[in-house]
Amino acid sequence: MRFIYLSVLLSLVLFLGACGSSAIEDFSYTDHRGEPVSLEDLKGTPWLATFVFTNCETVCPPMTFNLSGIQEELEAEGLDDYKIVAFSVDPGVDTPETMQEYLAQYSVPDETKWHLLTGYEQSEISEFAKDNFNSFVRDDPESNQVIHGTAFYLVDQDGVVVNNYDGFENVPVEDIKNDLRELIEEK
Repeated sequence: MRFIYLSVLLSLVLFLGACGSSAIEDFSYTDHRGEPVSLEDLKGTPWLATFVFTNCETVCPPMTFNLSGIQEELEAEGLDDYKIVAFSVDPGVDTPETMQEYLAQYSVPDETKWHLLTGYEQSEISEFAKDNFNSFVRDDPESNQVIHGTAFYLVDQDGVVVNNYDGFENVPVEDIKNDLRELIEEK
């Protein structure tokens, strides 16, 4: 039964993740350094967004590893005008300190470009993910895990989602680099 439940939820996540682009609504949350980060702070710079949580036992560690690998590729090509934003889907557990410890486990070329965000309620991030990224976030009633999408989203300088990619398996690193490069060159 649990397999069927998870299969249906994964199908819904994939369906919602494939939907079109949208403008991100204004937000102001706290990053892993304890600093406020708002949509206004990110405007003018393209960013990659995703949803993770620090005690994830499945998809988040590979997704974070994949993001650090993408950053290595971007840095190697001299692309540096971007940010990486990860919204916690478990904000009750993910304090700025916890998120800082989580990120420190990865070989991140330039931590200053990262913002792991928290400082909101679970219900708020569920709505935010659905309304802004067409993504699914839901507590697993049978564990301490949170079910969520595995996409990376490319957000342009104006705060509009312009593309999404698989962030877990078969990550299209070249496509992400090329799309991000185009946005940087448009500036």
